[in-house]
Amino acid sequence: MSDERVRTIERALGLTDLAELTSAVRALTPSEAVEVLERHDSTDRAVLYRLLAKDQALRVFEALDPSLQSDLVRALQDDDVAALFAGLEPDDRVELLDELPASVARRLMRDLPVSEREMTAGILGYPPGSIGRRMSPEFVALRVDLTAAQALSVVSQRLVDAETVYTLPVTDDQRAVVGIVSLRDLMGAAPDTPIRDMMREAYYARATDSAEDAARRCADLKLLALPVVDKESRLVGILTVDDALRILETAETEDQARIAGTEPLRRPYLASPVSALVRARVVWLLVLAIGATLTVQVLEVFESTLSQVVALALFVPLLIGTGGNTGNQAATTVTRALALGDVGPRDIAKVLGREFKVGLSLGLLLGSVAFVATTAVYDRQLGIVIGLTLLAVCTMAATVGGVMPLLARAVRADPAVFSNPFITTFVDATGLLMYFLIARAVLGI
Repeated sequence: MSDERVRTIERALGLTDLAELTSAVRALTPSEAVEVLERHDSTDRAVLYRLLAKDQALRVFEALDPSLQSDLVRALQDDDVAALFAGLEPDDRVELLDELPASVARRLMRDLPVSEREMTAGILGYPPGSIGRRMSPEFVALRVDLTAAQALSVVSQRLVDAETVYTLPVTDDQRAVVGIVSLRDLMGAAPDTPIRDMMREAYYARATDSAEDAARRCADLKLLALPVVDKESRLVGILTVDDALRILETAETEDQARIAGTEPLRRPYLASPVSALVRARVVWLLVLAIGATLTVQVLEVFESTLSQVVALALFVPLLIGTGGNTGNQAATTVTRALALGDVGPRDIAKVLGREFKVGLSLGLLLGSVAFVATTAVYDRQLGIVIGLTLLAVCTMAATVGGVMPLLARAVRADPAVFSNPFITTFVDATGLLMYFLIARAVLGI
């Protein structure tokens, strides 16, 4: 969207020029309208949304984050809200309901048509965080005893309300998934070709599986849609690739936020109140500040060592910074590998061995450079202290950083939480302890 359009909307909003504002807003595409709404607070967002054309409004509402949809629901009139809510897909409704107060959610559900209410209630029955809460119950399933012509007739009758028709699950008499067939194959087959001769093996997810795991599977297998089944393997829904990518994007955003030592924002940055930004960061800062007292205590214990060789203090930022960065690199790499399914808790010994070797190699390289540089500027003994400390700190930091995310997954905690912030605090204190112990041994103080 051009800066000129943004400035026009901002100026008209500031002057309360509804004529100009309406003209500018209705000229936006749905994606541009979403971008504009995400840049404003809840009051201005409601004003801008009301100015959208009726046919444009639903498409924009569907594209908004559930948190922003929730804000609009609170700001709009009941009749408007009921129409918007009924126009959503069942899985999108459930996401919105999770953001709303219980009283509002009950009222919206009560006003739905019976068929839509039953589909939405079925999704709400699955555990939060499961793929059952994110699947679409509006799918086209083909019986295994149909022919290609019969199957195409079934598809054509469901084109309006089906979430997707490009990938079609095949079921038996008990609704158990026995295969899958693509629309392309159906259209290219002879009319009397049996579906059972065309179908391929079906990959599927259990409705109670983690939403992130199911989405990852859909993406890894490069599927347009992944069938979702209940515990008896009966088809209950379908996960489309666009919904899978949204789930993975949300998971990635949460991981990146926690790796950086903050809670993920539930809405776009410019739409988030300052108070929400403060809440997202303050808890982690307090935790890390308390953890940093370990570093202060180590410095206090070795205060006499520092007083005898003042030059040691000059290298403290270098050593703890290098250790923290090394640990963070290892933790980020392993956390990403966990998310992709490349490693799991069972691989802890392999990861420990690999990261020990990586840390040792990095320590040898950095320690050698530090030894030469420190010896040239100060003396050989101090060079040995710095070189050995970097060797020890890098080895320890990489090993701990690589193992911590796996330990977190083993105890069912979020690996991102155990990554950079806590590793930095741990490595700072432990690295300083190593530094002063090596200094005492080498310098004889």
